[in-house]
Amino acid sequence: MYSDQNVVQTIFKDLIFTKDEIKTIASVFKRVDAEKGAILIKPGDIVTDIFFIYQGCLRTFYTNKKGREHTVQIGIEDWWITDFTAFFSTSKAIMHLEVLQNATLYQLSSEDREALHIQFPQIHKFIRNKLEAAYAAFQKRILSKLSMTAKERYLEFIKTHPHIEKNVKNYHIASYLGITTESLSRIRKELT
Repeated sequence: MYSDQNVVQTIFKDLIFTKDEIKTIASVFKRVDAEKGAILIKPGDIVTDIFFIYQGCLRTFYTNKKGREHTVQIGIEDWWITDFTAFFSTSKAIMHLEVLQNATLYQLSSEDREALHIQFPQIHKFIRNKLEAAYAAFQKRILSKLSMTAKERYLEFIKTHPHIEKNVKNYHIASYLGITTESLSRIRKELT
């Protein structure tokens, strides 16, 4: 079901590798089967790994001093997820990484990621392109919070991520949008 070739081809879509290269690449990924509710990263952890979501749904969230959760990222199949601030700065985690649906993940350490970049320049370019797109999406999201109404943000969310809404609870979506669950319910009622 999860052959090395299928996993590598799923992770690195459109890249072509020899059988030996696939074995080398697959050898640095660790398969993780995570159950709903599992916390893979918590504040204070040293973050040395990034996760590719093969199946399932996860989120990263920050809890403020008042105990309110702020969902930073919701990830589904074919996405990379971690506490990126901690991962790239080698600092301690400031967020939780929570499994929202049972998931099959492929874990890649920072050290192995760097080795892949050196050995396979096409992987380096592929990952760089993914990160650039993610950075642009984060920036767009910040701008939407500054300039759009809650209703406009919700409409943009369901347009951009139509499959996520069916997979997560209302308070996760509300937290991601920076609104209350009551506001989300009101917006949905207005739209029906």
